[in-house]
Amino acid sequence: MNNLFGLIGFPLGHSFSKGYFTEKFAQLGLSNTHAYEKFELENVADFPALLKSHTAHLRGLNVTIPHKQSIIPFLDEIDEAARKIGAVNTIKFLPNGKIKGFNTDYWGFRWTLEKWDAFTEIAPKKALVLGKGGAAKAIVVALEDLGLEVQLVSRRKEEDTITYEELTAEVMQKHLLVVNTTPLGMYPKVDACPPIPYELLGSQHLLYDIVYNPLETLFLKKGLEAGAKAVHFGLEMLHGQAEKAWEIWNEA
Repeated sequence: MNNLFGLIGFPLGHSFSKGYFTEKFAQLGLSNTHAYEKFELENVADFPALLKSHTAHLRGLNVTIPHKQSIIPFLDEIDEAARKIGAVNTIKFLPNGKIKGFNTDYWGFRWTLEKWDAFTEIAPKKALVLGKGGAAKAIVVALEDLGLEVQLVSRRKEEDTITYEELTAEVMQKHLLVVNTTPLGMYPKVDACPPIPYELLGSQHLLYDIVYNPLETLFLKKGLEAGAKAVHFGLEMLHGQAEKAWEIWNEA
């Protein structure tokens, strides 16, 4: 294949990206010249070796857990938006031989929110973002750009973060959008979910899970059982960020 694309991360058993792009190549009549592969990298230090073994054909890569931040030192250039976010999930191989990092999580997430009718009606405009990984960074920037006040939630107390134990009734009442950016509930560990007080959710709450396999996670199921107004699956965000990556790879 003259045009090789792929996904790096670990583990990659859950990923839909290969299927998505393989189907896209078929629809565009590119199956004979384009391919998409999974490249499992448990250690990001193995990235240079991957590049060396595929130098002649690599055109673009997606980056997923746990390398969205650790990949940055290996890149020659970083897009300004990705620099602001502090995480990269898309890599482009430039004609001059350099590699440049971008972040399309931002665009995929923002695109889905702007189309979600329930989100446009939310008030007060405050959100809880569960997790502090690379995806969380992109989502926080997207939410802030849409005018929301964001509170990070994690297992560990930090200056800009509260813990799950601090999610009191008052906090939950003020933050009507809850976004899960952690891998909790991702296949095959589908019986896991973030430890938020689901009993404090009500008819004004919206839940968004960026996990897309399974489509309806335990986090979303428990939210609906508690009476949440609406939930949003993560698959549409994947499609949005994938299309943005394809656009970046094909820009002159």
